[in-house]
Amino acid sequence: MEFKNDLGSRAIQDVIAAYPGIGEILASYDIGCVTCKVGICLLKDVVSIHGLSKEDEARIEAEINACLDKR
Repeated sequence: MEFKNDLGSRAIQDVIAAYPGIGEILASYDIGCVTCKVGICLLKDVVSIHGLSKEDEARIEAEINACLDKR
């Protein structure tokens, strides 16, 4: 997955703190990063470890990049 600003290489807790909309996107796919107390997974790994279809992964990538474009 390719995220703008090399965001995929950042810890999910830092990503969500900087871009709360990304937490909402992940939650819409039943990925509970917002409520996770650990939060050290990298964004690029968070999506891949949840066993989503390639189509859903592509949608998440597009939605997150679109969210970043709005800023």
